[in-house]
Amino acid sequence: MSTILFRLGRWSFRHRRIVLGTWLMIAIAAVLAATLSGGQTSDEFTIPGTESQRTTDLLEAKLPSLAGAQTQVVFEAPANTAVTDPAVRSGIEEAVRNTGSVPQVASVSDPFTTNSVSPDGRAALSIVQYTAQAADVKNSSLDALERAVVPAKNAGARVEYSGSVYPGWRVKLSEIPEIVGLALAAVILVITFGALAAAGMPILTAIIGVVISLMAVSALAAVINIASESTTVAIMLGLACGVDYGLFILFRHRNQVLRGMDIEESAARALATAGSSVVFAGLTVIIALCGLSVVGIPFLTVMGLCAAGAVAVALLVALTLIPAIFGFAGPKIVRFLRSRLRPGHHEKVARTTALEPERTFGARWSGFVVRFRGAVLVCGVVLLGVLAIPALDIQLGLPSSAAKPTSTTERKAYDLITDHFGPGYNGPLLVVANGPVPAAEVQQLAAELARQPDVAAATPLADNDQVAVVRVIPDSGPNAGATADLVHHIRDNRAVLENAVGVPVLVGGTTASNIDVSDKLASALPQFLAVVVGLSFVLLTFAFRTILVPIKSILGFLLSVAAAFGAQVALFQWGWGRHIFGITPTETVSFLPIIMLAIIFGLSSDYEVFVVSRIKEDYTFHGDARAAARRGTAASARVVTAAALIMFFIFVAFMFTTDPTIKAIGFSFAIGVLLDAFVVRLSLVPAVMAMAGAKIWYHPRWFAKYVPDPDIEGHRLDENLAAQKRGTAS
Repeated sequence: MSTILFRLGRWSFRHRRIVLGTWLMIAIAAVLAATLSGGQTSDEFTIPGTESQRTTDLLEAKLPSLAGAQTQVVFEAPANTAVTDPAVRSGIEEAVRNTGSVPQVASVSDPFTTNSVSPDGRAALSIVQYTAQAADVKNSSLDALERAVVPAKNAGARVEYSGSVYPGWRVKLSEIPEIVGLALAAVILVITFGALAAAGMPILTAIIGVVISLMAVSALAAVINIASESTTVAIMLGLACGVDYGLFILFRHRNQVLRGMDIEESAARALATAGSSVVFAGLTVIIALCGLSVVGIPFLTVMGLCAAGAVAVALLVALTLIPAIFGFAGPKIVRFLRSRLRPGHHEKVARTTALEPERTFGARWSGFVVRFRGAVLVCGVVLLGVLAIPALDIQLGLPSSAAKPTSTTERKAYDLITDHFGPGYNGPLLVVANGPVPAAEVQQLAAELARQPDVAAATPLADNDQVAVVRVIPDSGPNAGATADLVHHIRDNRAVLENAVGVPVLVGGTTASNIDVSDKLASALPQFLAVVVGLSFVLLTFAFRTILVPIKSILGFLLSVAAAFGAQVALFQWGWGRHIFGITPTETVSFLPIIMLAIIFGLSSDYEVFVVSRIKEDYTFHGDARAAARRGTAASARVVTAAALIMFFIFVAFMFTTDPTIKAIGFSFAIGVLLDAFVVRLSLVPAVMAMAGAKIWYHPRWFAKYVPDPDIEGHRLDENLAAQKRGTAS
């Protein structure tokens, strides 16, 4: 591999204008495709194989009026009045009549005829049913809904909205996190390289890669459903990996130039050595993200493939555009910032790192780790173990309106419904009888459901000659464990209900769907972990030609991800970060653990490859395993530290959004990367490798015979180049 990458690096360096022009053309084509396609992300998703999805499909086929999106409109009377007061009631009734004329509205319930007035008389609840799914409800229809309820507002009533779609539900994602993340990355790169030109290279290439990835995702959104979180995760990883991959290759290149190597040869060698590590690191991330497909939930599959595509683009950009930019930069790669306060400081640090690595802080740290390897191992494992303790209390669920910021209409509607009606009205269940059912038997079905534990009310909602629907209101909220128990209880005891109506009965609705998603994700987790870890084990075994290094890498990942889970539970579920991050304590997002496993495993393998490849390189040349652990860690410490801090700050920047799901994702990725890079890869890894000595590189004899050597450290490349030079000289 190193030979192939050496040739690619030299070709890209020599044909830099062609390489740059090609990537710019690809970027322009992606922008045009996204613009012309008009694709938009959607938060609608399906969960094949679940009862709630079968219920949705059944309603779409037999009772379309209940299969579309829904808005809950909450009317609250002014203080010291009731919604039944003549003036307020008149305004609400006019608003309901107006809503019936809104485009795409199939039906609207009158709270005064459907007994949807709260027991205290202060609030009324109207359900607006649309003919289209949430993604297809037009903004113009939602604007018309807001105009329709003006008479109620004029009568003094407060109006708030919730449901699967409502006015203002399509929130445009802010570009501020990306800008802040890039700005912080730039600061770290300037500190790392002490030069503006060098610092700008990884950022420039990362931006080009992200633009291509983002525009490609937008274009694809015109033909397939892509969740808005997919775009966010793709941007996160595209930026982080793009900057990091460029950083690793650039760091190697500049150190070689500072040692006196020819610039063209250095560009090719940097790609052959650091580039080999980047390839294996990138492939590991891509495998982990594609592994999300085994879960069997389309929106997670799409999320994983979008993020994998972004990482693949970042990888290709790093392998071709970075050496091309080296060609444009030429000797400017070793020009440094001039500081009046500390003249020559930046150049001194860079030359020390390149020429005297034993004098760096990284060398002192690795020396400390190797010297006190037993104590470091124990302290590191204990620290991660303590942080992981809260993970034992993890509770999964999809975020309800209760997790939204208190300033949003969705959260306000949730609170109003909870205060005046009860929490269960925020998450009704739909019990569907699949067949023609007489009205009397529908009433009997509702009565039987009302007798079930944790049921506040059960009323017939709609029926025709093919299907009947009963709306069940739980006593508890949509994310409460009691509500999940109720769903399972009804399903487990459906025989009683089916005897009452004589036809099959299904349980569905948004709340049941969320419960099914959580259950399906939890059951798929072991299979997903086995597939991803298994494939990555094979890849890392091939890269390092030993089975002990991949085993060590996987154990380190399990420690860091468990600690990240624990920190996430403490801050977001227990509420320790309530005031820091402005969040409402709620369940852990059900799909977060599985994407955390995918992404943190991929990124942890990045750092494993970068650190261990330098250790293996040193061991290959010198043969001293313990000294290699010390020198290899020292050689990679500065660049891994910079890379980890860049990823950390890019992920942290996404916490400063209003979406609680994005906040949880950003924090989880950030803390996972921080712990894995500094506690596991730069501390535990060299400690374990120093303790194991040469045994860490053991592999069976048949392995060397049948498995090709990718030459990740470039040893065979050096021999080939030396042989070519001898041949030329003779």
